[in-house]
This record gives sequence, structure tokens and C-alpha cells, in this order.
Amino acid sequence: MSGPRIFLVAGEASGDALGAALMRALRESRPTAEFIGVGGKAMTREGLASLFPMTEIAVMGLVPVIASLRAILARIDETAQTVLDENPDCLVIIDAPDFTHRVARKVRRANARIPIVDYVSPTVWAWRPGRARKMCEYVDCVLALLPFEPAAHRKLGGPRCVYVGHPLVEKLDQFPRPRDKAGPPLLLVLPGSRLAEIARMTPLYSETLALLLQDHPQIDVAVPVAPNMEAPLREALRGWPIVPRLLSQSEKFGAFGQAQAALVTSGVATLELALARTPMVVAYRVSRLESFLRFLVKVHSIVLPNLIIGENAIPEFVQEAATPRALAEALAPLLLAESPARASQLAAFERVRANLIEAGPCPSARAAEVILGYAGCSRATR
Repeated sequence: MSGPRIFLVAGEASGDALGAALMRALRESRPTAEFIGVGGKAMTREGLASLFPMTEIAVMGLVPVIASLRAILARIDETAQTVLDENPDCLVIIDAPDFTHRVARKVRRANARIPIVDYVSPTVWAWRPGRARKMCEYVDCVLALLPFEPAAHRKLGGPRCVYVGHPLVEKLDQFPRPRDKAGPPLLLVLPGSRLAEIARMTPLYSETLALLLQDHPQIDVAVPVAPNMEAPLREALRGWPIVPRLLSQSEKFGAFGQAQAALVTSGVATLELALARTPMVVAYRVSRLESFLRFLVKVHSIVLPNLIIGENAIPEFVQEAATPRALAEALAPLLLAESPARASQLAAFERVRANLIEAGPCPSARAAEVILGYAGCSRATR
């Protein structure tokens, strides 16, 4: 018995990693599964022959997107037409909604019988909530990484949404339990994984460290290096009041277990730190143009762990509130061996862990189970 035939479309590195884990899980359940689509290096290693290099569509920032718009639109048309030609048992779009959702809409208009599953919910609960209802036109099911997303889709009139779990759950063994911390306290600083974030946040963090060093001159500072960002990061760190150690990706999780605290730019890193039980202070700044849009955001926090437990347990400082003085004052009590601020965050981290593992220890296997359910129905309904 052959099949099922699954068409996968990923548009950026995080989706490529998700897609690769999903392919492994699908193959474990159905060894004869066949894969077609668009992916990056990780999915290629799992046997996907990508229609074209994923780097052609993994474009970030307004100006680069405009410059590449014609080529990206052509790839959307090409991908959608290939889906229709291949007539798979299921189309799985993975994150990158600006690309993948356009593909899905074209496919659904031309052939409504191909099931479409969206792996990673757009942030409809925070930004442009009207997208949820519109997704019903071309998405049969959303696979959610965060436990509150199914309720958000129900409230907003979105498609069926199943919580499968966050991929970090599959890496919990890489997060060591905090060990006895001898020597000076280690402070991790994570400015972000994108050029714009590094350029915008490192001057702020430099001034924060200068203030912090006045009362904590013995702190050790380390900065994990995001993939392909070592050169711009080294340039951005010039002139800092303390020379930080740079940590590779393989060293990062071990450092999380040793660190006394972290100063971090809002993003997935906040969830990694929470799972590692590392108390943190979160900051974020955007351009002046983007700052006008923050009034349209509909959530109580921009920090993933806070959203997961439904309370602002981790301090966050956004835009004008993100000042060196505010960040330094919030970090200071976290550098102490014992403080109410540390205890409060450590208790919150346990709730984050409990909520994330609710769907089970293997999110990719749960995602594969749901996708195979849709793939199994597709032939009978044609």
C-alpha cells in the first residue's frame, strides 16, 4: 500500500525545522509516506526534493520583500500549480503566512477537495484578529503550538484548531536543571536573531550594563550567537562596558542552566529561558513607523511565557518604557541568590512547563496524527 502523499510548504528556517520533525513523525507512522513541496536544508535531509531553494522566499523586512516581490509572487503561483498537478492527499502549510496562505487560497479556489492543514497559527489573538474567520475559507485545521490558541480561534470564529504542542517540548532534555552557581553571577544577554533587532537593542543593553556594573561589578556576561549572526554581533558589541563571552548554539542551553538571570529581546528565546528556569527581563523596541501599530495589538503581554500562563509574571519593557534605568532596576534583584522577584518567576516557569506538555511529549507525532486523519479522508471524498 503506497502513500499517503503529503505536500509540505515551509517558508523560513523555523518552519523548515518543524517540517523536518513532522516528516520524521509521519514516516514513523506511515513508512510509505511520500513528500513533495518546498523546504530548506532540514527538510531536504529528510528526503524532500524542494521545488526551489527556500531561501528565495525567506525574505525579511519591508525593502527586501518589495525588491523580491515579483519573484515571490511567481513562486506562489508555481507552488500552487504544482499542488494542483500533484493532487496530494493533504497540503500542509508551515508558518510564513505571507507566502503559505497565498498558496493555500489559490489551491482551495481551484480544488476544494484537497485538505489543507496549517501548522503554526498566525498570531490572530494579538494582531489582525479578522484573519481567523477568513482562514475558514481555505484552511481545514490549524495545528497550534501554544495552549491558548484553540480557544482564541473558537472565540474569533476561526477554523478547527488543535493544540499539538510547542517543538521546544521535544528538547526538554537539553535544558539542564539549575546547578549550584559558584563564582560571579552569570548574566545572559540575548539581543535577538535578526539584524534589525541586533542594531536596535545592543546600544540599549550596553547602557543597561553600564548602570548594572556600578552595583554589580563582578558579573560575568555572555551573549549567545544566533545562526549566521556572529560578524554583525561582534561589530555591535564594540564599545560595551564589559567584554562578553560569545556562546555558540551548542553552548547556549548549558549556559541557560548556569545563568543567574537574562536580559532578552522578546521572542522565542523567552520561552527557552522559561523552560530552563532562568529568570529574565524582557525588552523590545521597534522603528518609529512600526510603533504606531502597537495600539492595534490585542494582548496583555508580548512575552510568550506570560501569554501561556495568562499573567505578566515576567517584567517587560516595550518602546519608550525600555530605558537603561528601568531594565537595570528590574535585573538587579534577579542577580541575588534569593529574592521575591526570583521566586515569583521560578514559580511561573513551572506553570509554563505544565501548560506546554499538556498535549504530550512529542508535538510532531501529535501533528502527524491529525494530518494523517485528513489525508486518510481525502481519497474517499473525491
